[in-house]
Amino acid sequence: MADKCCNSNNDAENTENRTDSCCSSTNLEIKQENTSCCSSNKDSVNSFNSIPIFIQTETSCCSSNTSKETDKELEKISCCSNSLPSEKKQETTNCCSSKTTIKEDETLVKTSCCSSNEQQTIETISNALPSGEKMAYRVHGMDCPACAKTIEKSLSTLKDISEVKVNYSTAKMQVAASHLDAFIPIESEIKKLGYSIESLDPKGNIKTFEIEGMDCGSCAKSIENHLNTLSTVKNVSVNFSTGKMKIEHSDSVENIISEVSKIGFKASLQSNKKSIQTNKNKSDNGLIILSGVLIALGFIGSFNGISPIMSKILYAIAMVISGYKPVKSAFYAIKSRSLDMNVLMSAAAIGAALIGEWLEGATVVWLFAIGNILQTKSIERTRNSIRNLMDLAPPEAWVRVGSEIIKKSVEEITIGDIIIVKPGDKIPLDGEIIQGESSVNQAPITGESIPVDKEIGDTVYAGTINENGSLEIKVTKLVEDTTISKIIHLVEEAQEQKAPTEAFVDKFASVYTPIVFILALANMFLPPLLGFGTWGDWFYKGLELLVVACPCALVISTPVAIVSAIGNAAKNGVLIKGGTFLEKAGAITAIAFDKTGTLTEGKPKVTEIKTLHVTEDELLSIALTLEDYSTHPIAKSIVGYANEKGIQPKIGELFRSIVGKGVQATIEGNIYYGGNLKLFEEMNVSLDDVKNHVQEIQNKGKTVVIIGTQHQVIGIIAVSDTIRETTASTLKALKQSGVNQTVMLTGDNEGSAKMIASEANVTRYFANLLPEDKVDTIKKLQNEGHKVAMVGDGINDAPAIATADLGIAMGGAGTDTAMETADIVLMADNLDKLPHTMKLSRKALTIIKQNIWFSVIIKVIALVLIFPGWLTLWMAVLSDTGAALIVILNAIRLLKFKNRD
Repeated sequence: MADKCCNSNNDAENTENRTDSCCSSTNLEIKQENTSCCSSNKDSVNSFNSIPIFIQTETSCCSSNTSKETDKELEKISCCSNSLPSEKKQETTNCCSSKTTIKEDETLVKTSCCSSNEQQTIETISNALPSGEKMAYRVHGMDCPACAKTIEKSLSTLKDISEVKVNYSTAKMQVAASHLDAFIPIESEIKKLGYSIESLDPKGNIKTFEIEGMDCGSCAKSIENHLNTLSTVKNVSVNFSTGKMKIEHSDSVENIISEVSKIGFKASLQSNKKSIQTNKNKSDNGLIILSGVLIALGFIGSFNGISPIMSKILYAIAMVISGYKPVKSAFYAIKSRSLDMNVLMSAAAIGAALIGEWLEGATVVWLFAIGNILQTKSIERTRNSIRNLMDLAPPEAWVRVGSEIIKKSVEEITIGDIIIVKPGDKIPLDGEIIQGESSVNQAPITGESIPVDKEIGDTVYAGTINENGSLEIKVTKLVEDTTISKIIHLVEEAQEQKAPTEAFVDKFASVYTPIVFILALANMFLPPLLGFGTWGDWFYKGLELLVVACPCALVISTPVAIVSAIGNAAKNGVLIKGGTFLEKAGAITAIAFDKTGTLTEGKPKVTEIKTLHVTEDELLSIALTLEDYSTHPIAKSIVGYANEKGIQPKIGELFRSIVGKGVQATIEGNIYYGGNLKLFEEMNVSLDDVKNHVQEIQNKGKTVVIIGTQHQVIGIIAVSDTIRETTASTLKALKQSGVNQTVMLTGDNEGSAKMIASEANVTRYFANLLPEDKVDTIKKLQNEGHKVAMVGDGINDAPAIATADLGIAMGGAGTDTAMETADIVLMADNLDKLPHTMKLSRKALTIIKQNIWFSVIIKVIALVLIFPGWLTLWMAVLSDTGAALIVILNAIRLLKFKNRD
């Protein structure tokens, strides 16, 4: 887009680079602002609001080259004699004759500015994106520009999406669509690609609310159905497991909260700050107690000569007190065409009253109310398992500002600020130590029980504890981007995803409830119409069927167990991305491990030294002198080993690298060499004393460095990648947890692989593998009938991890990519928590099965007992709410599950 100015009619059109022809035809680079200059001097106008990315506003500027850059947005500043008012999303300017025209609801304008007598022309142009609905997002998880291209291509295939633009540098995405509903599948499509998004569009009003009082999945459905009847609500999703509601609406927050309260629940806008507890629960408990006392008085009074009418009045008052909330919720549920437990219980209680069973009706609503309170409190324990993670990082930090130290809120701290953390305090933000040394307890992040020594240059994480020593830390991540924040975000997302078992149970319940409801109505009317029994008897049986129709215990059996297990894993430094992966982990029979950096340390270490003609210290001193200037990993391992031993280097000169063979230097007048066997064979040095020993070491998969002169070998140093201390015990624990096979995959030679496999005690190993060979090996294990998990670093082993049934990444605390891509992430840089994860997943599957079978059996027993007349209405309620409570209590045992359980 170019402005017409100074009798120039040249337009240069480019969506990312704008060039104006005006006066000297100054061309500015992309992401810079273009200014047009005319013959008259005018005042600069820069009263512009922020405009969504890719939407650029251009106006003309007379006699000034004013540059203003916003967040990857281009604006071209117009200067005339008057200042223009700001307009949301659009600025349209005519200048030269001091005339200003503002046209609303446009995105880009083309402005003409020349002589004061020339008629001004305003031409609206939509250049950034096609017309229609537009939304802006921030994309998390992109690690290269190719990711942006992948997202663009994938989303462009969605129905009614007209254009997608993704900017890798700013991690922002702009989407144009023909209507608002087209944006709904975008989030799930992005998740499939391994990324996540958050809305940035100023038009959108997507908010997250915390919902209190839900004790069953049907409650969530009722809220969704009710809010979907409102014209101001575009999209709503309520997750029972996490107790959260995401809603896109054009209404006020207060009205949304009011609508939720109509159906008997309490909504509050989610906030990072702790909410103030109210006394609402205490008042609810008091009403339930009062209701119970009234029922007891009515029941006792019926045996002590009290009037039957008085007893009924007491029962009626008790019903109103306990039943007001469920009846109110039932009304709105029916209005929104939902059939939830409130509807069923309310119908049963009112029906009991209609046939004169006031005691039964009062008892039904009272037991139902008690059950709801107990269920809600129990479920809150599982939800709080993740909410408590938010309290790990302190809300304030001591910041160095010049020579002063000031306490600031973590939200006010920016990248590059220096924070001070005293001994015993929690670290408030992720950062890098620039001053001080200390031991840091990283258990909240990695699950490691032993504090880790930290020094200058090391990374520390928000929420970890500085054990001793004051630290000065340079902040590297904002509060919303810290590792602990990402863990919380990913865990909450994981809890919102339905596992296959949960999805099946929900589908079953959605069919079961209406069928039993219809059967209950048929049971009330058909038998007496056909002359079988009395109306009262069959109506009572129908009410019992209504209560039994509540699938609460069954529906709640799976999500509470999954949320509890994921919460347990998160507290132990393991991130499970969803119930699907939790269930998959429980079925794994074989685990394949990448060798380097997973089973081994990934850093070569000196493992053996053999001296000839000199002492060990002398040999190490010469080796240190030779290798000190090399950057090769093997040379670094020798230098590190010598430094640990306190060896001092000799004076060397004339250092030279011998490519592919080793190094040489002149030390104390003699030329010394350090290198491989080939180097000394070419110099015709006698190797009779060491050749056999060198071959033995090499057969073990170790690398040999020979030290000597042109005349003799003075010693050999063996270097190898050592196995992690906990690898063998971890693999043994995995076999005890039910994993049949542990498999090692490596690109190393057979000798090295055999040695590490023996030390690690793996079942099988595969050597000399290229990345594509690892994929073939995973497929081979799958063809053998195994459910295979692949453990790697989440990057180098990506093809194998993608092929496996379950991808597990290690060291996620330091690798954002691993956190974003793997199905399960071990936050610590070791395998210690893997056995716990496998046992936890198996325990979760066991509890889910127990809950489902228990719920089904209770329902079957209740149904069987109805028709002989052995089941009373209050017993039916007790079986439903009691079963739900037992299922919840059984599931939350997973919160306390430990590896030894």
